[in-house]
Amino acid sequence: MTSAPVLSAAELSRALLARQHLLTRTSASAVDVVDHLVGLQAQNAWSPYLGLHARIAGFRHDELADALVGRSLTRIAVMRGTIHLVTASDTLLLPVLTAPIYQRDLLANAQHGPPLRTVDVARVTATARALVEEQPRVTTALGALLAADWPGVPPGALAHAARATLPMVQVPPRGVWGRSGATTWTTAWSWLGADSPDLSDPDALDAAMEDLLLRYLAAFGPASVADAQSWSGLSGLRAVASRLGDRVVRLVADPSPGRSRPRELLDVPDGPRPDGATPAPVRFLPDYDNVLLGHADRTRLISDERRRSLQSANGVIPGTFLLDGRVGGTWRITRARLGARGAGELATLVVRPFEPLSRSATRDVRSEAEDVVRFMADDAAEHEVQVEEP
Repeated sequence: MTSAPVLSAAELSRALLARQHLLTRTSASAVDVVDHLVGLQAQNAWSPYLGLHARIAGFRHDELADALVGRSLTRIAVMRGTIHLVTASDTLLLPVLTAPIYQRDLLANAQHGPPLRTVDVARVTATARALVEEQPRVTTALGALLAADWPGVPPGALAHAARATLPMVQVPPRGVWGRSGATTWTTAWSWLGADSPDLSDPDALDAAMEDLLLRYLAAFGPASVADAQSWSGLSGLRAVASRLGDRVVRLVADPSPGRSRPRELLDVPDGPRPDGATPAPVRFLPDYDNVLLGHADRTRLISDERRRSLQSANGVIPGTFLLDGRVGGTWRITRARLGARGAGELATLVVRPFEPLSRSATRDVRSEAEDVVRFMADDAAEHEVQVEEP
């Protein structure tokens, strides 16, 4: 390991940002970008819109909205047990690969697990599939219908069993910009009119897991096995990594502050690794973004202390912005009626940097923020930016 190339935090930052299209916006389509990133975090419906705005030149809301309605992209729970925006092909594949996450949680869930321990879960799954494929159902309606066959089991627990054992997509208008709707579910198979790949053969499953790890490295690398496990929510990836052979190169990361030992990293051979001094532009990110959640060790973008200070008690992460390749602060949008000045609302993007900004940094932050507030509050009559003192 000591003879492998050693990468600094700045070099790791630039490598990650380059692969995430955050050094230079791409002209690729939203579907192609989502495919490359192996999905975008999307439990908040608006998050992937800003995530794609940060990555794609000239991105428009309609591109993602049309892809959701047209079923080339979907919102489904996969990595880490959270809702992601993924391509149609990954909608069928990723639930098979991430199934162990949901199997672990099925009976271990503190609220829903105990009532399910005396239930034939396979029968619940089959009944739920028939119900949501008959027509998409909201969670409460699905639970109530299942409770007709299992009257002694809480409806919420039965709905939990369905979501844990079926690949369930959230159907539009949920997730469509400018529209709203209750979270309504059907199976990926029904929504896309196709089956998941058959990975019952151990060799086929091994090959699919190896491909998943290589895709992760192409979008998030260089990264450690622990990083890949944190991103995916899966365990046992060291065995997968050991099978990759010369399909990966092995590197070393400088020890992070507070850590005495360097970390071994894996990477795809052709992955971009720009110089650590490469200029990194200001980019505004949604509350949950891939670059902030894709690693166990996130010090390439933010210190552990700063990251912990950002999280609320329930793990919510605010919107952040990147400055010179690292998280430079947080942001929020407020709205106010214009009153005497006319009809409509004033949308204000409030920037809160961690440290005082130079004059040039302030100019760059304001420029990007002005574009973001117009994008995120496209229905507002007026827009402005405020940069607070740290």
